[in-house]
Amino acid sequence: MNARYESLVRLFEYPDESYIAHCLDAALDEFAAAMATLSTGEIQEQFTATFDWNPATALEIGWHLYGEQYARGEFLVRVREELRRHGIAESAELPDHLTHVLALLARMEDTKAEEFAREYVAPAVAKLVSVLEQKQTPFAILMRAVREALPVQVDVPQAKVELPVLAGGD
Repeated sequence: MNARYESLVRLFEYPDESYIAHCLDAALDEFAAAMATLSTGEIQEQFTATFDWNPATALEIGWHLYGEQYARGEFLVRVREELRRHGIAESAELPDHLTHVLALLARMEDTKAEEFAREYVAPAVAKLVSVLEQKQTPFAILMRAVREALPVQVDVPQAKVELPVLAGGD
């Protein structure tokens, strides 16, 4: 497996006491420094709040591409087939989880990896970068590292500014 992707995969798995060491192994010193100010429990809380409780920052690539549309199911089937073809075991996560997708990119032939990244991974990662930067979370550093590791990048979309709803008024 591509060492860069492997080091990034570990950072999208549920954090344990070796999380900061994994950040350093991935050469993400700025991210490691931000995480080092937190206890393991606090890192776990932030990780869960960021990636598990908020659909806008979910780690399932298909969600960012298709939402709840039927096409997401087709995408999940396609990714599952690719995982099997490349000998990648699934975890409890859905096939389109970033940990699976990065492992898949690492094992694909370069041309196929570039095509897969261009069509699916890069657009979803760009959306994640945008939302994480808007939320001003240290995990934006991590997602930018994923974007930079991809064989292709797409522009990061402008963050959508949510306006407050005003009570009353015409």
